[in-house]
Amino acid sequence: MASCYWVAILVIIIGEAGCFVEGGDVTYDGRSLIIDGQRKILFSGSIHYPRSTPQMWPSLIAKAKEGGLHVIQTYVFWNLHEPQPGEYDFGGRYDLVKFIKEIQAQGLYACLRIGPFIESEWTYGGFPFWLHDVPNIVYRTDNEPFKFYMQNFTTKIVNLMKSEGLYASQGGPIILSQIENEYQNIEKAFGEAGPSYVRWAAKMAVELETGVPWVMCKQTDAPDPVINTCNGMRCGQTFTGPNSPNKPSMWTENWTSFYQVYGGEPYIRSAEDIAFHVTLFIAKNGSYINYYMYHGGTNFGRTASAYIITSYYDQAPLDEYGLTRQPKWGHLKELHAAINSCSETLLQGNPSNFSLGQLQEAYVFEEEAGGGCVAFLINNDGRDDNATVQFRNMSFQLPPKSISILPDCINVIFNTAKVNVEYNERRTNVSEVFNEAERWQQFKDLIPNFLDTPLKADTLLEHMNTTKDKSDYLWYTFSFQTNSSCTEPVLHVESLAHVAHAFKFTMDIPIGLNDGMNNISILSVMAGLPDSGAFLEKRFAGLATVEIHCGDMENSYNFTNNYTWGYEVGLLGEKLQIYNTEQNLENAPEWTKIDQDLSSKQPLTWYKTAFDAPVGDDPVALNLSSMGKGEAWVNGLSVGRYWVSFYTSEGNSSQTLYHVPRSFLKSTENVLVLMEEFGGDPLQISVETISLTNLCQPSFISNHYIPSNFNIFLYLNEWDDLGICLRLRCCKF
Repeated sequence: MASCYWVAILVIIIGEAGCFVEGGDVTYDGRSLIIDGQRKILFSGSIHYPRSTPQMWPSLIAKAKEGGLHVIQTYVFWNLHEPQPGEYDFGGRYDLVKFIKEIQAQGLYACLRIGPFIESEWTYGGFPFWLHDVPNIVYRTDNEPFKFYMQNFTTKIVNLMKSEGLYASQGGPIILSQIENEYQNIEKAFGEAGPSYVRWAAKMAVELETGVPWVMCKQTDAPDPVINTCNGMRCGQTFTGPNSPNKPSMWTENWTSFYQVYGGEPYIRSAEDIAFHVTLFIAKNGSYINYYMYHGGTNFGRTASAYIITSYYDQAPLDEYGLTRQPKWGHLKELHAAINSCSETLLQGNPSNFSLGQLQEAYVFEEEAGGGCVAFLINNDGRDDNATVQFRNMSFQLPPKSISILPDCINVIFNTAKVNVEYNERRTNVSEVFNEAERWQQFKDLIPNFLDTPLKADTLLEHMNTTKDKSDYLWYTFSFQTNSSCTEPVLHVESLAHVAHAFKFTMDIPIGLNDGMNNISILSVMAGLPDSGAFLEKRFAGLATVEIHCGDMENSYNFTNNYTWGYEVGLLGEKLQIYNTEQNLENAPEWTKIDQDLSSKQPLTWYKTAFDAPVGDDPVALNLSSMGKGEAWVNGLSVGRYWVSFYTSEGNSSQTLYHVPRSFLKSTENVLVLMEEFGGDPLQISVETISLTNLCQPSFISNHYIPSNFNIFLYLNEWDDLGICLRLRCCKF
């Protein structure tokens, strides 16, 4: 039990979030969206349907609603839904209609970000790779081939939503749609074709007649009637505002954390900081705020973009497993309730802004004829001391870098820096360890020989255009004849891929060469495709230079140009679908017993075992901390890439636990398959369950509710691994 003690008295009056259950006409003016004639201040959260499972959707949406959200926002993932031109997939985790209908069933609105370019740390920015092969195509500009396919897909999604009656104008939950995504970041790269494309995209979207407004995020030149919106962490400070007085101020991405890359530590954004900037945006006439992400989820399979880890925005209010992350979830819930309790006055009152001190100010909304009054008292000073301000003949104490909300311009019901929510942390419980060699089987993938490769070319081919995103792996092979004059040979490779492995048959590197014919195979590996930037279709990956340097350098060899190369896309295990539990026995690989000695690294090895599902309903994860790099499957379903051996500057793995959704599991005999590139120790892999435990919380006593001579603030600011408070900082006795 945590050994922390404090005194806390908190009086806060909050109302329940309103229940939004019906669609209707959606319009807007310079203050807010107007739904069925009623102005709305809307809190929204991003939950991406393919980053979780249909079995998780009801719980995720219910927790979002309980947290005070009115809207669920999602991208639409073009590469999932149209894997080949004109071939569509809306099943399973890709069932967009089912997801939107679940939002509707729980009485929330939806915002559909069609894009269809989405970035989102999603492979190729959401584009299907077949676009790359369309003749004369240039992405995201005034290019006819691109516009043709973009319009086709956008129309497909809009018509699908219309056919199911899902737009608010039809009585459905969708109140907003988005076209394009942060295009202004690259617009200048296309010259005059950039603004022309923006105008075309807006016109094309509006002419689809959804009956709801369209938005363009981070696009100050968004043409009327499309609304330009803000993305970022501090839009109350950075947003220059709508580009028309007739458009509302909207924040489509309030980053609750940040995506994490291999080798990077997680970005921790505090509940207090998020609450401060949300409240500031509301104080400055903001009326729509979306948390990106509210639940990040999992980049299953090979869906993560270049270098992005499998876990996505795990520090969001709902973590990767769908568990509430406190105090972030609860603190924002209280903020939403506070704003909802006075939203009518905020939307109808006359705004004013004035100084309360050097770094303090007030935003006030006051209705005419003695109506309601709402005040936001802001302390922009981040130093340790409280600020004392005078407002309407009353004295108020404002903690550092905080905003107090006064729904009646008298009483404080919420302060962004005062957290009154119990903290929690995740705990893992080991369900099973695969530490018996007898339980494992292995299959060593084959290294292709130049003569056996199906594709030959007299140049080094670009990686992505050769694999067509069917695999992370591309074998480059060549053979050459040498003699003993090449001493101390060293294979020199320059690669623009993410990883390259070089294999000389029966030899190490630096390599030894046989007199006569030598075969060399180099494996190029991409850990995800790029997801952003101008001219994405022109990106290059793969081997750029291959040479063999001899000791005297006079007899060195260059194989980069005018040399015949052999290519093999993917690994043999992938072609055999070695991870598929419903595999055709005729193509079944020959599994063997695992090598007893795992001290020497065994690259390109597949491992297989079986396990029973852990008892209970807690989320399940694989602990792969003993492995190197590769991909894992459970019952034929990929839980994503892993790259445990890519350490941060602090010497930590960026991710060791890999989510296995309960819907992936059977009660018994679940088949686990791993493809290990570098060599790891599968005997230390474990299945674990994830649960939450509550910790002691920072608390406070507000001088608005007790005598001013009894003013104590207690902050917990150090914890040990068991959640025990190590130090209290006591201020202002």
